[in-house]
Amino acid sequence: MEINKILSADVLDIIFEGRNKEYGAYQLRKTYNKRLMTALIVTAAIIVLSFGGYILSNLFNTDGEKKDMVVQDVQLEEIKQEEKKEEPPPPPPPKPPEPPKVEMAKFTPPKIVKDEEVKEEEKPPEVEKLEETKIGTVNQEGVKDEGIVAPPVEDAGKGVVEAPKKVEEDWDKTFTKVEIESEYPGGSAAWQRYLNKTLRYPQDAIDNEIQGTVVIQFIVDKEGNVSDVEAISGPEELRSEAVRVIKKSGKWTPAVQNGRQVKSYKKQPIVFRLETEG
Repeated sequence: MEINKILSADVLDIIFEGRNKEYGAYQLRKTYNKRLMTALIVTAAIIVLSFGGYILSNLFNTDGEKKDMVVQDVQLEEIKQEEKKEEPPPPPPPKPPEPPKVEMAKFTPPKIVKDEEVKEEEKPPEVEKLEETKIGTVNQEGVKDEGIVAPPVEDAGKGVVEAPKKVEEDWDKTFTKVEIESEYPGGSAAWQRYLNKTLRYPQDAIDNEIQGTVVIQFIVDKEGNVSDVEAISGPEELRSEAVRVIKKSGKWTPAVQNGRQVKSYKKQPIVFRLETEG
């Protein structure tokens, strides 16, 4: 290449000076910028067309329905058992009639004194009168002694009654009914937030429009650990997801019985509902 043309010549012409420009490398480098610009324009056009088609399809698709998952927390109401009315105690039995008083004569111990010193009331009764009369400590009028047996003396209700023995409670057993049930830490509001964050509506159930309430039964021990998780009711397609949510929920607040934390059963409902918007 001549010296006066070097300053105005293209870089490719300088590089390929004296080489075979028909081989292909020269043409590739020569048309690189043009091909790059063409590719960018085509790519941008494809993206614009795709995005525009998506927007148009949503605008013209008026018959489509949007399904959203709605999570609700349901609290099971405790069934109150009817209190049994205490029957009034039976009336006390009538008192038996008092036995008849038996004629008794006071026994006077013998004492040797002068005749003039003997008092009339201290004289012993005649033997003939004692044949049908009991000997006692006092003189008492009544019926003749005909073999009447006096009833035993009553204690007038002062007898000793043993108190019932106190049955010791087994605090290691699994309680089915407690004073304060176990719950998710933070109460129902925290449980609702946990469900909204963790619960995943099964795709198969969404496709088949399956919804309903799944009741999960599990055990919460004294430390709040969850075990023996099982679904006892609800649609089969939703049970596995409800069980997974309970197992992943972490520690719960244990139940309380007589002021003590105890191991107990817990039933927790989980509601799956599809909300349809026109």
